Amino acid sequence: MVKKSAGKTLVVEQVASPSRRPSVQRETLIGLGLNRIRRRRTLPDNPAVRGMIASVPHLVRIVDEA
Repeated sequence: MVKKSAGKTLVVEQVASPSRRPSVQRETLIGLGLNRIRRRRTLPDNPAVRGMIASVPHLVRIVDEA
C-alpha cells in the first residue's frame, strides 16, 4: 500500500476578471479551478501549479501557504 503524504498546499484567490485578456489566460484560470472573482481554491504546491500562477499573476493572489 502506498501512502500519500499531505504535502504543502496553496490557497489561491482570483482577484480580477479574465475579460479582455487572451484566451490562454482564461483557460489557465479554469485549469486552476477559478472562474469568478473572489473564488478560492486549495491547490497542491508543486512546480506545475506554481507555473500556472506565474502565468496569470495579475489575476490571482496567493492567500495562504501551508
